[in-house]
Amino acid sequence: MLGMCRGRRKFVAATLALIFIPALTWLYLSSANFTVKPLPLSPLDPQSSVLIGAAAEHQALELRLRDVEEHNHALRREISLPPRVSTHSSHHSNGRQGNHLHTHSTEEGTGDSEAKKGVASGNSSDCVPQPVVNKCETIHIAIVCAGYNASRDVVTLVKSVLFHRRNPLHFHFITDSIARKILADLFHTWMVPAVHVNFYDADELKSEVSWIPNKHYSGIYGLMKLVLTKTLPSDLQKVIVLDTDITFATDIAELWVVFHKFKGQQVLGLVENQSDWYLGNLWKNHRPWPALGRGFNTGVILLLLDRLRKLKWEQMWRLTAERELMSMLSTSLADQDIFNAVIKQNPFLVHQLPCFWNVQLSDHTRSEKCYKDVSDLKVIHWNSPKKLRVKNKHVEFFRNLYLTFLEYDGNLLRRELFGCPSETDHNSENLQKTLSELDEDDPCYEFRRERFTVHRTHVYFLHYEYEPTLDNTDVTLVAQLSMDRLQMLEAICKHWEGPISLALYLSDAEAQQFLRYAQGSEVLMSRSNVGYHIVYKEGQFYPVNLLRNVAMGQVNTPYMFLSDIDFLPMYGLYEYLRKSVVQLDMVNTKKALVVPAFETLRYRLSFPKSKAELLSQLDMGTLFTFRYHVWTKGHAPTDFAKWRTATTPYRVQWEADFEPYVMVRRESPEYDRRFVGFGWNKVAHIMELDAQEYEFVVLPNAYMIHMPHAPSFDITKFRSNKQYRACLKTLKEEFQQNMSRRYGFAALKYMTVDNNS
Repeated sequence: MLGMCRGRRKFVAATLALIFIPALTWLYLSSANFTVKPLPLSPLDPQSSVLIGAAAEHQALELRLRDVEEHNHALRREISLPPRVSTHSSHHSNGRQGNHLHTHSTEEGTGDSEAKKGVASGNSSDCVPQPVVNKCETIHIAIVCAGYNASRDVVTLVKSVLFHRRNPLHFHFITDSIARKILADLFHTWMVPAVHVNFYDADELKSEVSWIPNKHYSGIYGLMKLVLTKTLPSDLQKVIVLDTDITFATDIAELWVVFHKFKGQQVLGLVENQSDWYLGNLWKNHRPWPALGRGFNTGVILLLLDRLRKLKWEQMWRLTAERELMSMLSTSLADQDIFNAVIKQNPFLVHQLPCFWNVQLSDHTRSEKCYKDVSDLKVIHWNSPKKLRVKNKHVEFFRNLYLTFLEYDGNLLRRELFGCPSETDHNSENLQKTLSELDEDDPCYEFRRERFTVHRTHVYFLHYEYEPTLDNTDVTLVAQLSMDRLQMLEAICKHWEGPISLALYLSDAEAQQFLRYAQGSEVLMSRSNVGYHIVYKEGQFYPVNLLRNVAMGQVNTPYMFLSDIDFLPMYGLYEYLRKSVVQLDMVNTKKALVVPAFETLRYRLSFPKSKAELLSQLDMGTLFTFRYHVWTKGHAPTDFAKWRTATTPYRVQWEADFEPYVMVRRESPEYDRRFVGFGWNKVAHIMELDAQEYEFVVLPNAYMIHMPHAPSFDITKFRSNKQYRACLKTLKEEFQQNMSRRYGFAALKYMTVDNNS
């Protein structure tokens, strides 16, 4: 508001100047005139020199008075003009001296000339009304995103937009299959009100731009902004196009409103490039693509799609690219080179944006000319391969702003836009209906609510590669963990060479700590077949079975080994399980292969490399059968006495509270989400397998060892909180009743399970 009303302040200041400056001058002169005039003195009189000085001073004062009057006259002329429409002060100038871009309509801060046209009648102090975005108008945003890293980057961009926004948003993502999978799951579980998302298959667009050689690190996806007029819906009239390495520091509606300032045939809104790239003087024989002056940066683009289509944009950019490629051979800056070549030939197409809408933080740019104060910043663009390590006088401030959104709790962005009618979201409606049916006075209300909590989920947080095996025997290790178990990851990777699917329960800030930890680990970075899936924290319970289900849902192999993060599998277990798939005909039978579990109380263990070594350590008391001293029933059916001498797989029967670690087919049932924290989470799953007639077969030469750790917060609550135990007992009874209804007579045995176990 202050920026919009500078005209009013200027008028007041000028008025005060007109009143007080002449008055003060008159008083000064009057005081001089009220002196007693001395009689004329001879030149030899000593006072004559004083009079000469006084006369000179009087003459200087008269000259000063004339200057003041001229200044006042100038002020009168200026305030007779209408107030200038401006939202930003002139210190935003891009400093474009010497670049003759006279055909571009610009705004204050980049040489606005429009505000100087025309004279209003009278001295009006009213602010000129600015175009505004309607409260419930949907703002459309298009982003090209491909791969694991870009998908992670775009989340920070989206957070910064959501943080400031006050309008409904519609994101249009042009993605490869990887980014689509990641972002579709993320937005589905994020459930942000008044946000719509559409995806467009980038692979279908490759043929449109694959003929253009491109040296830029973005590859073929860096050219796809050229085909947005063809890709986006034909009824979409305008869109803001953003790179993934953008951070917003203001409401995106302020940028959307700039579309109202487009005039004539202007169809592209762009910020001038802030490096010297297109000036061609960076090194000897540097030959960039043609551009108007310094050229324009395409990290932020306003596209008037309907006008571009009428201008036959597709034909325009193709012809330009074909002509320039005859001499340039390839692009260096992907789509940006072609956009600039088109603008060079057709300068009337561009509406130049003030440079604070795209402060480009690559090395050796003029970005510091775009702002003088923090409040000037609108959009930060990390358009350097160095990203956060770029050289800039204020890079620490920019980095902290970026990190703020990077680690910001995305759950806080699930806020409603009051007063804006939104389309019915059936998932959200069903969830609210389910939650409303819960009794808030129920002592176990929080347990029941957790079952229906939708946790924001970012699958494949890091790069992942998997090549299916030809024999269809491959096995993925599945586990879940929180921040306090990160130290187990390297050890597990050393023990298991096959694919791994891990669900990590982390806050946004912890996710970044994990990222730094993983990227600093040679062991983890050497493994591309480990899928890390972030489930963001929400609520007071550890959603152990949800985490297991998330990890299971991302398994790509025919089989999965359901483990826990505290266990180290024996060396060679991966290959042993694959051989067992064939040996036990897992393809044609429903089997759950049991891997016997042991534990040690020693933090430093000489891990046994064979069954013989394990038995020796078992006899010496270095190892124990898992939980033999606190929860014997959990693994008693494995029959460890038989396993000691077994040389072939043997079948065991299900018993109450049995919770072995098993390998099953990928299509096996999920874990029951009603069990959270500690207690019965695996027991219920094994019961489900038994109800579906899985055979439990113990492998004679397989084993895993539980490593010691401090008690988890949930087991502490279980042991100390009577209500916690009472609610767990209630949930067990309800699960057993549910099993009886689903499986009928065959499930009667589950009703007799001791509920006090």
